[in-house]
Amino acid sequence: MTEPQEDASAVSPHATASVFDAVDMPTSYLGRRMASMSLTSKLIAIGGTFFAVAMASIALTMWVTWQLVGGAAAVNEAGRMRMRGYELALTLTQTRPADRALLVGAVDKRLAAFDESLTLLREGDAVRPLFVPWDADSSHQFDRVVADWHDLQTKARQIARGERPPDAFPDDVDEFVRHIDDLVSAIERHLARWTGVLHSVQVAMLVLAILSSLALFYALKSLVLEPLSQLKLALGRMELGFFATRVRVSTSDELGALGEGFNSMAAKLESLYANLEQKVREKTAGLEEQQQRLAALYEVAAFVASTDQLNELAQGFAKQIRRIAGADAAAIRWSNEANERYVLLASDCLPQVMAQEEQCVLSGDCLCGNPPKTGGSMALRVIPILEASHEMRLNGATQVRDHCEKAGYTTLVTVPLGLHQRTLGEVELFYRGMPVISDSERGLYEALSSHLASAMESLRAAAMGREAAVANERQLLAQELHDSIAQSLAFLKIQMQILRDAMEKNDKPAIDVTMKELDAGVRESYADVRELLLHFRVRTHTDDIEPALRETLSKFEHQAHLKSTLTIHGHGLPLPPDVQIQVLHVVQEALSNVRKHAQATQVWVDVYAQPGWRVSVRDDGQGFDPATGPPDDTHVGLRIMRERAQRIGGALSFDSGPDGTCVELRLPLVSASKDSPTPNIVSLAS
Repeated sequence: MTEPQEDASAVSPHATASVFDAVDMPTSYLGRRMASMSLTSKLIAIGGTFFAVAMASIALTMWVTWQLVGGAAAVNEAGRMRMRGYELALTLTQTRPADRALLVGAVDKRLAAFDESLTLLREGDAVRPLFVPWDADSSHQFDRVVADWHDLQTKARQIARGERPPDAFPDDVDEFVRHIDDLVSAIERHLARWTGVLHSVQVAMLVLAILSSLALFYALKSLVLEPLSQLKLALGRMELGFFATRVRVSTSDELGALGEGFNSMAAKLESLYANLEQKVREKTAGLEEQQQRLAALYEVAAFVASTDQLNELAQGFAKQIRRIAGADAAAIRWSNEANERYVLLASDCLPQVMAQEEQCVLSGDCLCGNPPKTGGSMALRVIPILEASHEMRLNGATQVRDHCEKAGYTTLVTVPLGLHQRTLGEVELFYRGMPVISDSERGLYEALSSHLASAMESLRAAAMGREAAVANERQLLAQELHDSIAQSLAFLKIQMQILRDAMEKNDKPAIDVTMKELDAGVRESYADVRELLLHFRVRTHTDDIEPALRETLSKFEHQAHLKSTLTIHGHGLPLPPDVQIQVLHVVQEALSNVRKHAQATQVWVDVYAQPGWRVSVRDDGQGFDPATGPPDDTHVGLRIMRERAQRIGGALSFDSGPDGTCVELRLPLVSASKDSPTPNIVSLAS
């Protein structure tokens, strides 16, 4: 790879292109072949070449060394021939003639050893190794030695047999030794040449080793180290933000594949970086939009939770939805059960004439409150006012209102007020232009409208609940009046008729008796009225019923002048407020019966909180037969107490005798204190 080069085609402002070449573009056949080879093949080819050259050099060195060792052994063997020639001359000259047989044997033995040396020099011995480095000079000298040896061998045998004197034999041996020296000199000259060759080969091997190391280092540098270094440099430039950095790939080896991968990675990073800023802006805008939606939802939810008046709720919501939607005007309409009429509850920035003329519009007479013909659940709609009005007129609508057109509004956006799959009304947004509403804004407007629908339904349900509670109290009051005072008044009416009859007959005793009955009846009615007033003024004290019971007993003692005792046994789960009221009324009714009928001197009230609530009222007065009822059937207190007990799911029992009466109320098990049930939800618009 070459050094980095600047690329003018860089796209990113932070990226300057850097181009690297793995090797120069090959032009020769060998270069093209090398460029097409893989990195492994290149390294194997280079290493194989160096290995072959090294093996050839080592083989040549070993062969030359082999020749030198064999020649040195031949020189040594020739030296032995000199020694044996002198030994033979010494044997022939110093042996006495009387020992002729021994001399012949000794001479034959030495001649045989000499023949073995010549044979060894001629044929060589690969085991030792030993061989003569034959050339023209050494061959000539060896032939002379062999010829001299044959002549010397003949003379030695003749001397040993006594056929010739040994005096001249030492001179012959000297001549033979000179010829051997000539042979040794020829071999040494040949070996000297091989020694020069060996030195040259060793120097060549040293130079070759140095050159091979340099070549191998250069090959590794150019094929591996330099591409990796430049690739590392490219990665460093990528880390600095130069995402347009590329490498120019000119080989198909592993480093070329690595360069292709780097270029692909760099292209992806450059593309990602080029789009990153745009994506960050889009994500930031999305987050800001989500934050605005959450803020709007939180603001509306807080406003809805803090408002308990329908008019204030609708008016405040109209202002907020107009501000959030950026509309020119806003209106809130509520519909009846059949969605036939749409009543204007509140508006913001709506012209006065539109608010007055469109206080209540019928479905189909106006773009407002005009559901789609396809049916089904309504959704947010964007209505071009001029086009929609023209279409309605073409469809036969003769009473189409044109207040929106006169006010200059061109677009109407309607958002349904839905709850539990039912359309209860709509929010209307008026624009003097064509707004562009995204899907997220649609969801926001529909969510805000859902909050408004839930809040208005909650307010309406609370109002109807209060109305139902008042009606229930009135029904209870009417029942109390009917079962107590009405019965007493009916009795007084009968006594008045008896009084008239007695006065017409001037029956004074009957008149006196009737007057006494009337006086007792009036007193009883007065007492019943005071007792009812006390009943309806009773209030519970949070989750604890004991303070209310003590207050009730205190009033009873003041009214009936009887002693009472309240005892609380144990602690259990608190009673709900509505159950406490009914329990207090049952206790009050039982105390009223004691005051009216028992003629008692003391009353005991026992409350048991575990395992279930149980309240008993005992007195020490005269009792009655529970099977036949109280002695005075005009008083229906027992029936009233049973009805109250049934209303809260309890059971009432009576135990009466000559020593007094015990009324016991048993309640079902309760889980926890809770508020009264939510009243039914009814429609606001009729």
